[in-house]
Amino acid sequence: MIIFGILEVVLSQFPNLEKITLISVVAAVMSFAYSFIGLSLCIVKFASHHSIRGTILGVKVGVDSVSASTKAWHSLQALGNISFAYTYAMLLIEIQVYGQPIYAKYEGWLAKKWPESVFFHHVYTLELPLPKRQALRFTACKLVLRTVFVVVTTVISLMLPFFNAILGLLGAVAFWPLTVYYPVTVYMAQAKIKRGEWTWVILQCLSMAALVVSLLAAIGSVADIAQRLKYVTIFKIEL
Repeated sequence: MIIFGILEVVLSQFPNLEKITLISVVAAVMSFAYSFIGLSLCIVKFASHHSIRGTILGVKVGVDSVSASTKAWHSLQALGNISFAYTYAMLLIEIQVYGQPIYAKYEGWLAKKWPESVFFHHVYTLELPLPKRQALRFTACKLVLRTVFVVVTTVISLMLPFFNAILGLLGAVAFWPLTVYYPVTVYMAQAKIKRGEWTWVILQCLSMAALVVSLLAAIGSVADIAQRLKYVTIFKIEL
C-alpha cells in the first residue's frame, strides 16, 4: 500500500492525465506494479509456511472459529475480489483521471484568493530525461497540496483493517456497470441489434448474470465489513 501511495504521488503531478500520450504506458506500469506486489506478498506468505496448507474448499466450518455464515460471506466477498481484479487497471487509472478536476477546482480557488502569492503562481520547470526533451511544470501549491492529498488518502486506506472486504465492495460496485452493462449497451447500439434477437437475448442474459454476481459480492463484502467493525484494530490489516 505504501509503494502504491508513492506511485500515486508521482502520478498526481501529471497535468491533464487523461490527455497525455503516455497514458497507456502509465496504465501498464500500474497494472504490473499492482500485480507483482500482490504476487510477491503471496510468495512470501507461502514461503513462511514451509509446507502446503489448506484445501480447495478452504477452511472447514468450525475450525478457527469459522461459522457457516462467515464462510458464506467470505465466499461472496471473493466474487467481489475477482471482479475487482478483472477491472482494477481501469479503476486505478480512472481514480487519477477523476482526481484531476478536484485538484484543478481547489487549486484555482486558492490561486484566485491569493493572486500575489508565489506559492500559488510561480511555475517551476523540471526537465525530464525523455527523447523529446519534455518538461514537467508545476507550482509549489500543486506539489505540496497534491502530495498531502495522496498521503492522507493512503494513510486512511492503511487504517482500514478489512482490506479484502473493501476491494470486494469496490469490485462489486464497479463490475456490472463499468465492465458489462455499458460496454454491452454500446455494442448493441453500434451493431444495431434488435430486441428479441438471439444475440440480444444472450447479451442480456450475460448482463443479468453479471448483475447477480455484483449484488452477491456486495452483500458478502458489506456483511464482512459489518462483522469486522465489532473488533477492528486500525493499521492492522486482516486479509
